[in-house]
Amino acid sequence: MNPAGAAAPVGTRDRILQVAADLVARSPDGDVSTRAVCEAAGVGAPALYRHFGDKEGLLSAVVDQGFDRYLATKRDRTPGTDPVRDLREGWDTHTDFALRNPNLYRLMNSPAMRTPPAAALESHRILTGDLRRAAEQGKLRLAPELAAQMIMSANVGVCLMLVSRPATFDDRTLSRRVRDAVHTAVFVPGVMADTATDTATATATATATGTGTGTGEAEVPGGGRSGSGSAAPAPGTASAAGAPATGRGEATVSATAARLGALLRGTAGPGLTGAESALLAEWLDRLADATPDRP
Repeated sequence: MNPAGAAAPVGTRDRILQVAADLVARSPDGDVSTRAVCEAAGVGAPALYRHFGDKEGLLSAVVDQGFDRYLATKRDRTPGTDPVRDLREGWDTHTDFALRNPNLYRLMNSPAMRTPPAAALESHRILTGDLRRAAEQGKLRLAPELAAQMIMSANVGVCLMLVSRPATFDDRTLSRRVRDAVHTAVFVPGVMADTATDTATATATATATGTGTGTGEAEVPGGGRSGSGSAAPAPGTASAAGAPATGRGEATVSATAARLGALLRGTAGPGLTGAESALLAEWLDRLADATPDRP
């Protein structure tokens, strides 16, 4: 039995895993050798291979541990009443984790990781769940599954550029700008209009404290800036002259289909068999995700 207050002994597997994670974090290129891990952990190569199989197995375990750490805050959070705010905060949390753990993040998204970690799939499920809540409130213009793919691919792409090529991708507002552009594409127009004030305020604060672009103008969703006199309306919103937006009817159909699809999956379809419910859900997804041809 350990003396009171003494730390529990660390098992060989856990010690190897922790050493590997530390070496990945400190490595100039994010790579480590099994020899360096064994020397730092004070074990022989047979012990490493017994617990992890090979180097890929070791790095996969490091990735799993990293994803678990990233998901800890998401698992413990209580969903708010506004899923759009939760999604915005989720994007920002993702970016912050990448910037704080650049080597680990590159490893987490490396093509060398042939099998996606279970935690990565869980992260995608959490994102899709938040989008389903948005769809149930009529705020989504696409099916939640397609919207999740768009948001996740954009978020990961931005983060990889920020941690892999920081000299080129050096604008501190880049992640937020891409976030708002993607959200404009997946949410109905009114949702993004409601967030314009919050975004402009946040940008103005960042500029005042020296963490923004330094232009003295606050960004608004859709790519314009407040105070510039030339802010462009977000796609699907009314023009500055008050003319109706192109495609508003199409956006309404898509949003309605997305909402009905989310509600159908959340409750048993009244008077429908399982096959009928599945067919209706497929039709609604096709309506929600359709990209109509424009002249």
